[in-house]
Amino acid sequence: MYVPSHDEATPRFLKLHYTLEDVLLTCRIHPDRSKRVKDARSEAQKEIEEYRQQKEDEFQKFEKEHTSGNKKAEEDANADAEEQVKAIKSAGDKQGQKVVDDLLRVVTDVRPEVPDRVAVPGEA
Repeated sequence: MYVPSHDEATPRFLKLHYTLEDVLLTCRIHPDRSKRVKDARSEAQKEIEEYRQQKEDEFQKFEKEHTSGNKKAEEDANADAEEQVKAIKSAGDKQGQKVVDDLLRVVTDVRPEVPDRVAVPGEA
């Protein structure tokens, strides 16, 4: 295998030049290197998935804790609104006919009156 010395005055790209035989020889000397790289990659992927699952579980727990209070408040608000609607309907049932009668009486019983700001002819 060609390994140039550092004191040679050759360009850097020539110092990094390896032949195909050198690469193949390195692969034969270290056959388990690629296996270790693959194992490390799969181990890292597994750790990433575990971490992602852990964070997803934490988020689900957080969301469950904080939305349960909102559901309770929403149920309380709905119950309060239902009570108010019932009160309005009962008031309408009790006094509804009286209100309608008063409206009809006011609309049909016309009493024209001259406003105070208008001068009445003949009273000047």
